[in-house]
Amino acid sequence: MNFSGKYQLQSQENLEPFMKAMGLSEDLIQKGKDLKGVSEIAQNGKHFKITLSTGPKVTKNEFTLGQECEIETMTGEKVKAVINMEGEIKLVTTFKTIEFMAKLNGDTLTRTMTLGGIVFKRINKRI
Repeated sequence: MNFSGKYQLQSQENLEPFMKAMGLSEDLIQKGKDLKGVSEIAQNGKHFKITLSTGPKVTKNEFTLGQECEIETMTGEKVKAVINMEGEIKLVTTFKTIEFMAKLNGDTLTRTMTLGGIVFKRINKRI
């Protein structure tokens, strides 16, 4: 299955505890919790370009499956990671102490990040 398309954030779970565990200030958490980001994914075989627009902030990441890359996290930090595909519908990686997974099911893209037992979940719909 191809991930290409635009996705609008529909709902999220455990944003505040996850962001606190990442060390973000209460002010930044409150500003970010009501923003409905849009993700644009362009997949060409094993190569991905992902643009995430959340309010005025735009984050762009590009990677090839199975190869080390540098990605920008939600906090703006740049980290090295290797992103792999499990089956044809799931992208997975671990950076620092965060486990990341993106799973595509029809027009629904579910992203989860796990840090210290806190699971932050975002559900996005293709637009």
